[in-house]
Amino acid sequence: MYRAVPSVVAVILVLILSFPIPSLAGTVKTGAEVLSEQNFLPLQGKRFALVTNQSAVVGGTHIIELMRQKGVHPALIFTPEHGLKGNAEDGVKLADDDSATIPVKSLYGVTKKPRPEDLKGIDLIVFDIQDAGVRFYTYISTMGLAMEAAAQAGIPFMVLDRPNPLGGDYVAGFVRDKIPGSFTSLYPIPLAHGMTVGELAGMIKGEAMLPGLARLELSVVRMHGWERGMRWPDTTLTWVATSPNLAALESVLLYPGTGLLEGTGASEGRGSSTPFRLAGWPGIDANALAQRLNEQQLPGVRFSPVLFTPVRLPGISSAPKYRDREVAGVSLSITDCRKLLPVETGVAVLKALQEALPEKARTAFFRGGFDDMAGSAELRKALVAGLSAQQIELLWTPGVEAFLERRRPYLLY
Repeated sequence: MYRAVPSVVAVILVLILSFPIPSLAGTVKTGAEVLSEQNFLPLQGKRFALVTNQSAVVGGTHIIELMRQKGVHPALIFTPEHGLKGNAEDGVKLADDDSATIPVKSLYGVTKKPRPEDLKGIDLIVFDIQDAGVRFYTYISTMGLAMEAAAQAGIPFMVLDRPNPLGGDYVAGFVRDKIPGSFTSLYPIPLAHGMTVGELAGMIKGEAMLPGLARLELSVVRMHGWERGMRWPDTTLTWVATSPNLAALESVLLYPGTGLLEGTGASEGRGSSTPFRLAGWPGIDANALAQRLNEQQLPGVRFSPVLFTPVRLPGISSAPKYRDREVAGVSLSITDCRKLLPVETGVAVLKALQEALPEKARTAFFRGGFDDMAGSAELRKALVAGLSAQQIELLWTPGVEAFLERRRPYLLY
């Protein structure tokens, strides 16, 4: 619930199986679609486990149903955070479901990694999940730990590739500097890494980001038609909610930046119909905040002053910050998804919100976990020191440039 405020003013083995922008838009086939067109030939006769959730669709049909139609059946299903249906809230631990037709094992419950006993008799692990392209989104951590389990069991691992919704050219944010990292920030990569899950799997293996992967037999079923310059609208694919608060594409495109608000006392819009498209704090001047952000002329985004009241949304956000309390802030609207710089936008919002607070409140702005999400203490320290968004970008640039060189051998498109 919100209302506007009057104002003047987002080395790998590759298995190759054969707001739209007209200049880039075209038919993109995901790895799942490519494999389906081949009647899932590499899976025929194999007893395989499938790591998946509700996002693994081809033209509106889930991969499990496509497999069934082709006479192929997973022996076991592993699910990440949010579960197989993607309707569990963030952080909710999930149990196994051995009563299902195909047993479902949770990788977000008592364990985050497939157990050796679960992999007995399994010939192959297949991964098909749509990712958000952000280091702190946990699906890529699930993928890496499943790769680790496959390596330990001597089982091949196959990734069915899907687009990075932010594109393959946009890379920004601090590189994770404490390795090994946490489950929410596991790899030494920038906040927005610009890689597909297939490319990232190759880099995780090739750069030994997790132990024991040197002998892993890794394959990737590549997409057809995807280009690095494409952001999600260019693919013409339909966005399927990857988690309860990333149901809308606009939220996904802004998430790398506004998601950082989760590590602060500010509201990121959870408890509303537009999570990650709102930012605010009770009692601040919404008009002044919007004006200050619009004066920076950040590319591809516009800010409008709003008052909003986070509410309990069961299954989406049961305990949002400032529940049932009015919050003043801004609504972010994407004006050009190709020009949008989501991490830089998020840093600008963080800085503007922090400086909009009374002096006493600023000391409580950052919460535990912020440095983990940011990948480094440098972002927090720079904001506290009053550095500009441009100065902060210069701080992460050397790390990004080094990463771009490291990732080059693993790019598939």
